[in-house]
Amino acid sequence: MSITGQQLEDIRQARATTTATLRPTVPALEEVLYEPIPLLDHGFIRVIDYMGDDNAVVQAARVSYGRGTKKVSEDRGLIMYLMRHWHTTPFEMAEIKFHVKLPIFVARQWIRHRTASVNEYSARYSILDKEFYLPAPEQLAAQSSANRQGRGDVLEGEEAQRVLDLLRGDAERTYADYAWMLNEGTDEQAADPDRSGLARELARMNLTLNTYTQWYWKTNLHNLMHFLRLRADPHAQYEIRVYAEKMLDIMKRWVPITTEAFIEHRMESASLSRTALAAVKRMIAGEQVTAATSGLSAREWRELAATLGLPEA
Repeated sequence: MSITGQQLEDIRQARATTTATLRPTVPALEEVLYEPIPLLDHGFIRVIDYMGDDNAVVQAARVSYGRGTKKVSEDRGLIMYLMRHWHTTPFEMAEIKFHVKLPIFVARQWIRHRTASVNEYSARYSILDKEFYLPAPEQLAAQSSANRQGRGDVLEGEEAQRVLDLLRGDAERTYADYAWMLNEGTDEQAADPDRSGLARELARMNLTLNTYTQWYWKTNLHNLMHFLRLRADPHAQYEIRVYAEKMLDIMKRWVPITTEAFIEHRMESASLSRTALAAVKRMIAGEQVTAATSGLSAREWRELAATLGLPEA
């Protein structure tokens, strides 16, 4: 993770400043407020601001005037009910804002979630740092033969080294060209007074997708959970999953009861189609159901078998 001395000083000053408020705060989240949490080789995520807590969900659901006098167990039961029955609007009453530093190719995958407010670092106005993502050896895998979106066996030996050399060499070369085109005296090389340099908005198009960018990303709790359900899943791409997993840890600090309900009814639950449910009912009744007699497609049967821990045949 690359944090400049000035950025560290800004964070220190922000954490040293306290403000009196009547609004509810969450001590466990305050502990990590503003602090950068390292991810990948140069990335990080940090909480910039938040509004609401578990009680904000309860308060919205009950449309009450204050934090109320209900027992925590009753609040937990209500949040579990809301989650179980897909009531979404109470979870929209709490919000959180992150500062994220991530590779451009991860950002382009992330931005497909269109339910957040985003402001990204602009390479039209500023010069991008010479920082790019290189996979760790255990993440350098071949294309999966069974999944068009997944990875297969880890590369080894000369092939792995060749891939890393290409990734590093391409990124370094294109950044050097980017710096030359800018002609603004970057760390890569000194400015040439005889050249005007290319506009920043044009020079940036030469950079590789593993170059790091940054943004502020603000969303409500409901949409955060939708993001995490997809991106913290074991099938998600590793590079975005590490961010989602850390955000799930942050969510546990912020709204622990909602997080418990989310894991129970979303992350570690399963949804069955009508045909799959019928097949399960037949199994419970004692019938020997197979892929051929289930009424499911081959893929659907494999998914059901994986969910129930059954042999696929």
